[in-house]
Amino acid sequence: MTDKLEIHSTPKHGHWLNVAELELAVLQQQCLARRLPDRATMDRAVTAWAARRSAAIAAIDWRFTTADARVKRKRLYPAFEP
Repeated sequence: MTDKLEIHSTPKHGHWLNVAELELAVLQQQCLARRLPDRATMDRAVTAWAARRSAAIAAIDWRFTTADARVKRKRLYPAFEP
């Protein structure tokens, strides 16, 4: 699994990093929170987990809206008047 490194271009801002961190947290909770006897078993478990997660079309429910960002981070998200 970690034998191969793939480089992908990423967006300028960190949204992709948030998604990656959330997916790793879900992987840890749903798949890796138990003792696995060896690397082969872990590879099979992670592959099966990823297939189920992809088939379920898991999505992230972002609760921090643009309006919230404009209140909390006024300098970074200015409101534009038409």
